[in-house]
Amino acid sequence: MGTGGEMKRTWILVVPIAMVALTAFAGSVAATPQSTGFGGKTLAMATYGDIFSHVHTVPASWDELISTKGLSDLYVQQNTWQPGATTGWHTHPGPSFVIVTQGSVTVYDGDDPSCTPHVYTAKTPSNAFVDPGDGHVHVIRNETDEVAEAIAVQLIPTKAARRQDAPDPGTCPF
Repeated sequence: MGTGGEMKRTWILVVPIAMVALTAFAGSVAATPQSTGFGGKTLAMATYGDIFSHVHTVPASWDELISTKGLSDLYVQQNTWQPGATTGWHTHPGPSFVIVTQGSVTVYDGDDPSCTPHVYTAKTPSNAFVDPGDGHVHVIRNETDEVAEAIAVQLIPTKAARRQDAPDPGTCPF
């Protein structure tokens, strides 16, 4: 049998470990998990230093500006949704440029109280969208009976978590 001092030390170790576990559990309950029917695969990744790119084409009105300080990671990701699959509500720390290459996906914005569906379908003029990141909470669902696929190019601060689960904002009935 241990002494009173040993028991006190044991409790001093057990309590903080239990608190960390409880916090992790509570965080996972508050966030919406990914569906088992959604998956992603990284096709390529690179790290860049400071970026400053500004193209202005005259006389056309097209303009572009990308400016970062510090290291940035660029990912090329292939995502697949089985019929009925969802990403769960989430956000990203930087922008994602998404091209639907097969099937259709429906995007819902967390700050839209009317829960307006935005449908993007491969091989149509509306096959792509930009997710601005930086706290823009959204969910992407496959509401069809066919597999959907997309390529996403993400630019984020280096070593940042590419995806951050978010609580259901309560703006949609699903």
